[in-house]
Amino acid sequence: MITTYIGLIRFAFSLIFGVVLSICFAGLDKSRKNIVAGVWICIFLLFVQTFTWWLVGIELTSKLYPLIIHLPMFLFLTLYLKRPWLISIVSILSAYLCCQVPRWIGSIGGSIFKSTLGDHICYILAVFIAFYFFYKYVAVTLIQLMEKSKKSCILLGAVPLFYYLFDYITTIYTDLLYQGVSGAVQFMPSVFSIFYFVFIILYYVEMQKQVRAHRERDMLEAQLHGAHSELVSLRQMQDLAATYRHDMRHHFAILLGMASEGNIEKIKKYLNSVQADIDAITPIRFCENETANLILSTFYTKAKNAEITMKVDSKLPSSIPLSDTELCSLLSNGLENAVLAASACLNPEHRVVTVKTMVHKTNLLIFIENCYEGAIVMKDRLPKSSGKGHGYGTRSIQAIADAHGGQAIFTAENGVFTLKIMIPLKERCGYSKR
Repeated sequence: MITTYIGLIRFAFSLIFGVVLSICFAGLDKSRKNIVAGVWICIFLLFVQTFTWWLVGIELTSKLYPLIIHLPMFLFLTLYLKRPWLISIVSILSAYLCCQVPRWIGSIGGSIFKSTLGDHICYILAVFIAFYFFYKYVAVTLIQLMEKSKKSCILLGAVPLFYYLFDYITTIYTDLLYQGVSGAVQFMPSVFSIFYFVFIILYYVEMQKQVRAHRERDMLEAQLHGAHSELVSLRQMQDLAATYRHDMRHHFAILLGMASEGNIEKIKKYLNSVQADIDAITPIRFCENETANLILSTFYTKAKNAEITMKVDSKLPSSIPLSDTELCSLLSNGLENAVLAASACLNPEHRVVTVKTMVHKTNLLIFIENCYEGAIVMKDRLPKSSGKGHGYGTRSIQAIADAHGGQAIFTAENGVFTLKIMIPLKERCGYSKR
């Protein structure tokens, strides 16, 4: 008699174990409302299970389990707790698979003690140990993987689903497994073998993605380092220009000596030489921002040397809450691509680059437009580069914009390529438009 009562208690613990794990795997907040709802669903399903057992017996109750327990649990997760139907199904199937662990430990206990009572007691003890392990080490990881994508959720639910079908078909609705039917015995090992190799393939694909991501990250870091070096070089040129202006008195002394000799041609030649040196290192002032001036001035000179008209409208303030390296990378990468594309245009009217920069309503706005020849293929909202080692500039722009909660939009229509960058500045460093 005591073995029967302990068996019923085991049946109840099995239900509570599966229900609570299903709720944990579904990823619910630990609010008072959800905890109370979980307690009530356990009580309700215990009542349904006990009543069905009393009405039709334990064997038929086991066969009706999908209808009287699993279906209400699915409705509870989807309709009351508002969880996605796919996550709800995978949570229930995964919890059912987890029930195999206490069952296996109970079987070992029964074999050791050579009694059904030992099986029941070991099972009940294993329920607490297994729940602690699954709740602490598995639940959070499973939730994150299921919420990652539908594909990930389906892959996670595949093995529990096959086990669920296998268990009911071969042990509950029939006894094919215990009869030693070859197909039944070999089914689950075959399934696990298949999914093992599927896992290897998917793991390899994921590793390749990580390798590419690390490679791109290293390239972007190298670009930022290059932008920093370029900025340092430009500032050195700016300091050199200041030195030239400071040394004007020496130039005047030389010119005064030439004038006393009456050598006008020599004076003109000297003035042209000094003027050329100063022009070569003096940045053109487009706005109040020093970094933007240096970059715009550099590419303005490059465009001029390439016989490209560069129209600049810059209204950036002297200070914005964005690092000089990032601002340099945004402007340099955008303008480098624009000047390169415009230089390939044969029609002089198309050799034009338009640049606009401003801060509008606490947002940094950068607009770069240029003509291009040929075809530009867009992939993942970025222009696809055909050259090896190219394309990192656009990805660098995209990465910087994303990092600050902004946007970088690339469009290519009717021979005109446009880059629009928006980066919010309001939340950064207490910035506000003055």
